Amino acid sequence: MTRNTFGNLFTLTTFGESHGEAVGGVIDGMPAGIDIDIDFIQQELNRRRPGQSSITTSRQEADKVELLSGVFEGKSTGCPIGFIVRNTNQHSQDYENLRCLFRPSHADFTYEQKYGVRDHRGGGRSSARITISRCVGGALAKLVLRQWGISVQAYTSQVGQIVLERDYHLYDLEQTECNAVRCPDAEKAKEMEALITQMKKEGDTIGGVITCVIKGCPAGLGEPEFGKLHAALGSAMLSINAVKGFEYGEGFDGVAVRGSEQNDVFQNIDGKITTKTNHSGGIQGGISNGQDIYFRVAFKPVATILTDQETVDKEGNPTTFKAKGRHDPCVLPRAVPIVEAMAAMTILDYCLLKNSANW
Repeated sequence: MTRNTFGNLFTLTTFGESHGEAVGGVIDGMPAGIDIDIDFIQQELNRRRPGQSSITTSRQEADKVELLSGVFEGKSTGCPIGFIVRNTNQHSQDYENLRCLFRPSHADFTYEQKYGVRDHRGGGRSSARITISRCVGGALAKLVLRQWGISVQAYTSQVGQIVLERDYHLYDLEQTECNAVRCPDAEKAKEMEALITQMKKEGDTIGGVITCVIKGCPAGLGEPEFGKLHAALGSAMLSINAVKGFEYGEGFDGVAVRGSEQNDVFQNIDGKITTKTNHSGGIQGGISNGQDIYFRVAFKPVATILTDQETVDKEGNPTTFKAKGRHDPCVLPRAVPIVEAMAAMTILDYCLLKNSANW
């Protein structure tokens, strides 16, 4: 298995399986001298961990991170930062009936075809539990970005047919963590939570959309041809489990208006060139223009449903099965910190690329 490393200069290499001893990774390219706030890193993991509310999986994991290298007296040394998070609450027996089956919309069949072998326990390497490593990498990236005045904030903007207004300026994003759904609109959050609870009772699942806003990003990040910033962000988001779509700026809605309505007109305010609007989502020609970068990420309903389904076994024989175990009825609440993590690592990586080009 290859391609387990993300990034160019700031890189994350991950390892581990859902029901193995641990998951973890190695961060390379971390700038030296950064204050390493271990409590902040753990807090980011807590936002992703299972069992945090009634609308998430009931698997109970402390998800306590252990930093193994690259930190001395509370600061990054510039050396690789190795870390692990141990698995402590696996129920591998819940997956024994899946050893010889291919679950609908899972990676079972494709892994079997590619490798000839697969870990059927919780999906193995294809499990969303592997995103723990991304959250650690994202937390470290955030520690650097906040020293540079760059913030990354994501929130749940849609669950099923319950949708927030697209304009993020209409909401106080500081309210995102005030409810289990991670939605900055309290009333919509109640509706979303009720829908997710209903899906859980029915043994079914539901999808939705996460919106992410990056503020304070300098102009000039990204390459104009095959290293476009929005392409890098899109690639990062589409690498997250269950993601089916990505759009930035006005996205697909922008195709329904005229160019005269869509164009972001430049203006000079006290000697600073800026734009009157930001339909472009902070990126033009593949390069950041200094405005807020905002994008939306679509997540499909979780593929594991707790009702009878038809499938085939390894020999192609038709059969039926019912999944067991502990699963999320909606991935959105726990995916918010993962979206932030991938965005933070991408922006930091491109900041370092820009700096290296100026040396």
